[in-house]
Amino acid sequence: MNFFTKLFGLHQGEEKPEKVRESIISNISFRGANLWILACAILVASVGLNVNSTAVIIGAMLISPLMGPIVGSGFALATYDFDLLKRSIKNLFIATLVGFIVSATYFYLSPFKEAQSELLARTSPTIYDVLIAFFGGIVGAISITRIDKGNPIPGVAIATALMPPLCTAGFGLATLNFKYIAGALYLYSINCFFIGISTFLIIKYLKYEPIKTENKNFDKKVKTTIYLLMALMIIPSFYLAYTLLQEKKYSQSTENFINNEFYNKGYTIIYKNIDYNSNPKKIQLALLSKKFDSTEIIILNQKLLNYNLTNTKLEIKQNTSDLRKDILAEIKKNTNNISEKDLQINNLSNEINSYKVGNNEINKEVKILFPEINEIYFGKIHNYKKPDSITTRTAIIYKSEKNIDESKFKSWLITRFNDKKIMVINEK
Repeated sequence: MNFFTKLFGLHQGEEKPEKVRESIISNISFRGANLWILACAILVASVGLNVNSTAVIIGAMLISPLMGPIVGSGFALATYDFDLLKRSIKNLFIATLVGFIVSATYFYLSPFKEAQSELLARTSPTIYDVLIAFFGGIVGAISITRIDKGNPIPGVAIATALMPPLCTAGFGLATLNFKYIAGALYLYSINCFFIGISTFLIIKYLKYEPIKTENKNFDKKVKTTIYLLMALMIIPSFYLAYTLLQEKKYSQSTENFINNEFYNKGYTIIYKNIDYNSNPKKIQLALLSKKFDSTEIIILNQKLLNYNLTNTKLEIKQNTSDLRKDILAEIKKNTNNISEKDLQINNLSNEINSYKVGNNEINKEVKILFPEINEIYFGKIHNYKKPDSITTRTAIIYKSEKNIDESKFKSWLITRFNDKKIMVINEK
C-alpha cells in the first residue's frame, strides 16, 4: 500500500494551498490586460475558424485566459468559498459575453461566411467532448497545485478547447443560424461544467481546508448553498454525459445497420439523414438504383430491432417529388466550394446515369452471338401501380427480321446483366 500511495499520491511536489489560492484568484479577473488578451485570442480563433486553419485555432487556445474563472469556480466549491464562487461566475459571464460579441462582430464584418469543417466540428457535442473536458480538467487542476507547474498547462488549454465553440456561437449569431448558436454554446457549457467538476474533485482529494468565519450560522448557510450548487452542477452533468453516450451508441448501431443491410449488399446510398431527436427517431435513405417495395421496407424496419434501434422508423425515399431537393441540400451541407449550378448539374448527371443500361461493348457482343438482331434498345422502366412502392425493371427491346432462340437470348441477358427480372420485348 505504501508503494502505491507513493506511486499515485499527489502530495509529493504539492504547492502550499495558500499560494495555489492566490494563483487562482489572480487568473480570475477580466480587467485591463486580461480582457485585451481575451479579445485578441477570440479574434485569432475566429480568423482560424474562418480560414479553416487548425494551427491558428491552436494558437488562439494557447493565449486564451478563459480557464481561470472556471478553475476558480471548481476551487471555490471545494473550499466552500462563496465569495470566490460569486467572483468566478461573474468573471466567467463577462468573459463569455465579450467573446460572444467580439466573434459575432468579426464574422458579421467578414466577407467569408461559409461554415468550414473546423467550425462545423464545434456544433455537435459528443461523449468524447465530455471525456476530454473532464480528464483535461483533472490534468489542469493537478498542474496548478504543483510547485513546478510543468508542461501540461498549454496542452490542457488546447485539449479542452473553450475558444472555438464560443467563436462558433458568434458565427451563428452573425449569420442568424440559431442551430449553430445552440450547438456551440452546448459544447462550451459541457467544457465549462466538466473542467469545474474535475477541479472540484482534485481539490477535495487533496483535502484543502474549507473557508471558515467566526459566524457558525453563516458558515452553515454557505455550506448548504455550496452543496445545492454542486448538486445543480453535477447531476445535470451526469445526465448530459449519459445522453451523449446513448446518442453515440445509437449512431454506431445505425452505421452497423446501414453497412450490413445496404452497403455490404452492393447498394449505393446517395442520400442519408439520421434524426435522433424526433419521435420516433428517423433514418432516411435514398439509393442510386435499387427500389424497394412496401413488403421489403416493412422487413427492413423489423430488422432495426436486431441492431437495438428501438423507437426508430426507416424511410426510403424513392422517386418522391422532394428527393432531388433533399439530395441537393445534403450535398450543399457538406460542400462549401462548389456552386449551386455545379451541384445541380452533378445531381442531374447522377440521376441520368441511374437510367443507363448497357453500353457499346454489350451491343458488339449481341451482334456476334445473335447476328439476326438488327436493332436493340436498353433501358429502365418504372411500375407506378402502387405509389408507395414503385418498382423498376430493366427492359430490352429488339428488332429481328429472322427468328431467334428467344429463351437462349433471354438466358444470356439474365446472366450478362445479373438480373432475373429482366424484360425482353420483340418489336416486330
